[in-house]
This record gives sequence, C-alpha cells and structure tokens, in this order.
Amino acid sequence: MTTAGERRSQTGFSMPAERFDNRFVRELAGDSETRNFRRQVRGACWSLAEPTPVASPSLLAHSREVASLLGIDDQAVLAPEFASVFGGNLLLAGMTPYAACYGGHQFGSWAGQLGDGRAIGLGEYVNSRGERWELQLKGAGPTPYSRTADGRAVLRSSIREFLCSEAMHHLGVPTTRALSLVATGEEVVRDVLYDGHPRPEPGAIVCRVAPSFLRFGNFEILAAREDTPLLERLVEFTISRDFPWIDEVDPAARRVRWFREICERTAVMIAHWMRVGFVHGVMNTDNMSILGLTIDYGPYGWVDNYDPGWTPNTTDAAMHRYAYGRQPSIALWNLACLANALVPAFASVDELKEGLEHYRRTYAQTSGAMTRAKFGLDGDRSGDDELVEEAFSLLYDGEIDMTLFFRALPLVDPAAPDVAVFGEAYYDADRRAAVADALGAWLTRYAARVRDDSRGCEGRRRAMDAVNPIYVLRNYLAQEAIDLAEAGDVSRVHELLEALRDPYTPRPGLEHFAARRPDWARARVGCSMLSCSS
Repeated sequence: MTTAGERRSQTGFSMPAERFDNRFVRELAGDSETRNFRRQVRGACWSLAEPTPVASPSLLAHSREVASLLGIDDQAVLAPEFASVFGGNLLLAGMTPYAACYGGHQFGSWAGQLGDGRAIGLGEYVNSRGERWELQLKGAGPTPYSRTADGRAVLRSSIREFLCSEAMHHLGVPTTRALSLVATGEEVVRDVLYDGHPRPEPGAIVCRVAPSFLRFGNFEILAAREDTPLLERLVEFTISRDFPWIDEVDPAARRVRWFREICERTAVMIAHWMRVGFVHGVMNTDNMSILGLTIDYGPYGWVDNYDPGWTPNTTDAAMHRYAYGRQPSIALWNLACLANALVPAFASVDELKEGLEHYRRTYAQTSGAMTRAKFGLDGDRSGDDELVEEAFSLLYDGEIDMTLFFRALPLVDPAAPDVAVFGEAYYDADRRAAVADALGAWLTRYAARVRDDSRGCEGRRRAMDAVNPIYVLRNYLAQEAIDLAEAGDVSRVHELLEALRDPYTPRPGLEHFAARRPDWARARVGCSMLSCSS
C-alpha cells in the first residue's frame, strides 16, 4: 500500500503547508493505536486514518464560493491533482488525516461509540483572512469507527450532500459547506431500501468544509465512559478554538456562556429550517453541530405539500420522530442529552437548565419573527397568531405547496384579494375544492391585516420575497440530477447549483426548478422518502 510520505503531493495544485494549523489533533488526546482497523477507541478524541486511494478520481462539480474561501483559484480547481487530493489519492504537506471519536443517541436510544465511519478530516486550514476551515472527505474509506461498513459513499448521496450544503448557505441557513464532488471511478454496493436487493452504484467523495465538525456526540461519548478529565479538556479546547469571543476569565462563567450560546445557535438554526421548509430526517445527537450548523445531509427533504407530520426518512416511517413539525422539540431533547453529558464539567445543573430555557425563549422569539416576515406582517398585533395558525391548517387540509404558497402570498392585492393567486400551489383538486371557501375567508382577513402596512404593497412584497425562497432543493429535483449523473451527464448538477445560488430571485429559464412536485414523483424512491443507505 502507498505510504503517506509517498502520497504527499508536490504537484500543480497546492495549498500552503504553513496554513494548516491542526489544533484538534495537536492539542487533544489521540488514539495510541496507529493501525487502521475497526475497534473501540478509549481515552482519545481522534484516531489517525488515511483516505483509501480510489481507481480514477475525477472532478464532477465544485463550489466556486467555497474555493474562494480557501484561496483556491479557478485554474487550480482544473488541475488533475485537485481531484486527486479531494478524492483521497494525494495528501498535501501540512495535512494530518484523522477520524473523530464520538457517540450519540440515535432515534432516542444511546448507541454507544459511533465516530467518523466514512469521514476523514484532512486538517484545519487558516485562510488569508484568518478564518479556520476544517476540510473533511466523506466517503474516503474505512476508519476505526466504520463498524461493519466500507467507509465509502455513492454518487446519489454525494450529489445530495454537495448540492444541499451550498443550497442551505445561499438560503441563509447555518450550515456546513461543500467544496467539491469527486467521482471515484469505482462502484459501491448498497441496498437502497434495506429490502434485500443490493446493487452496485457509482462511488463519489464530497469534501465538506466547516469551522468545526464537533458534534454533541463528541462530548457524550466521554461522559458515557466517565472520562471527565478528557471531557473537560475538550470543553476548554472547544471554547478556545471555536468560540474565541467568549472571554470570561472565570472558567465556570466561560462554560455557562458557552452552553448558552450552543443553545441559542441551535434555536436559530432550527427556526431557519422551519422557515424554508427543510426536514433534516435524522436528528440524532451525533448529527447535531456544536456550532449550530446543519450537518450530515442524509435522508433530508423539503416540504412540498405542507404536512408537519412528514418525514423523508424511511427508517423513521413508523415513529415520525424526526418529522418536520417535531424538529424544534427534538432539538431541545438533543440539547438536554448534551447537558446531561456536560454535568461533570459544570458547577451546577441549574446553569445547564438555564441554557435549555434560553433555547426555548430564543426559538420562540426567532421563529415568531421569521413567521411574521414570511406572512408579511409588520409588527406583532393581536389576532396574528390565530391568523397564522389557520393558514397552516388550510395549507395542510388543502394539500397546498408550502414554497409556492408563500411565493404567491405577496401577490395578493389587499384591495381585491383573490384565491386564484394560489392556482399553481395545489396538489389535489378535491382537497382544493374542500378548502376554497375557508381559504377565501382567510384571505379576506389577511388582506385587511396587511392593507395599512406602512411599507406599502411593493415594500411588503419585496420584504416577503427576500425571506420566502422560490428555488429549494426538492427531492425530485435532486433525483433528476442523480439519474442523469449516473448515466454520465452532470449538467443538471451544475444547473441546479446555479439556480440555488440565488434562491430568492426568479430568473428566466429556471421555471422547472420553481415548479411543484410532479405527480410521478409523489411516491417514487428518492423523490418522496429516502433511506440512510448511501
């Protein structure tokens, strides 16, 4: 097997070695075992793990915005070595590849050690602005945490992760980013529906980018193993590296403020998910970012016809634990799990309880403000809550598309409201007819509410269009891109990426990306629900 030294790149693509400042590996305890085989890892936050080389890495797509963050120009992206580095075949000087150790609660139960089973960190890169960005390859091969899996990822899930990472950023939702999508030239066998019908699929690797990939589970695993000294070291490290603006001198006060900020960031993230109709699908504690970033894009989805009980995850089909409408309460449950893990590092449980209360307050305030903005309601008046609640009830009863409804709502003329404005948003004629009268009555009340808006009709419309996207990564759109890419045509990936770069502005030629889910996609695998198999 090629050694790390032999694989170090001295080629046309490079990143300055001195800009790699790999604090996680340098400052925290690592695994004393350097061989890469599956095992329980104790007394360590990470294990060394090199990417496994692939047959023929080739670049399929990249984010020019993320490349710019890292100081990578367009010519460098086109160099063959770029695909080799971000396909796992070459290591640059300064990179220290590793996999992180963490645990997690999965679907409400403690799952023990999980860890980076197919994600390998390349290092922490500090750009010219002093910003720290962790580079991580997803699908780069097995690690000590892979359990029974192969550490690889298929093209379909990699396309979904690549596109959604960037789509969420441009929507204004806190998220990890994606630099590149690289085909491996190899096949990966997966059973998409876990029904005993595995098949080979093309493999791919995504380079994920974030200030930090630390999760709730990084702290939970240490607490579960009663490794309090390392837990406290990780807490102090995280505050120092990822929350440097927390400058309280007293360590206890510093930790209190830190947990409070985690709760606040999580609340803001969830409020954004609800604002745009995003459903994560697998909100296990190992998939919750300590920075309040959307992380791990697996069986996610966007609400088409509004349904708070909808989940895109086939594994969750019976429980609906992670359904759209349950995300705010699940986030609080996950934060409580983190709080329980942090008890040994805090002077009082009451300090952690106050952080959880701060989540409740922050979510209520943030989500309330975002909802008023979606509806174009200036201020907070008596009767607004009832108006909003009735609207969502009508959306559900009438099987109305959430995204299209809110793009049409600004077009309502307060002087002459007409439900015809929602004509493209319905999925079922009978359910449309069933809510027609009630929706008309609601629209009359809504028109009266916004008629005296100090911003005027145009001002209100501009404000509503700025928070209600027209282009979101609906599952069927992603699946169309996947179908073409698996046949060798990645043009739709590029077209979708371009549309999602400016999701609030309608543009000629992109009408397909703004359309409601077609009937053929209602129950098709990949277009309605998805499994975790990737």
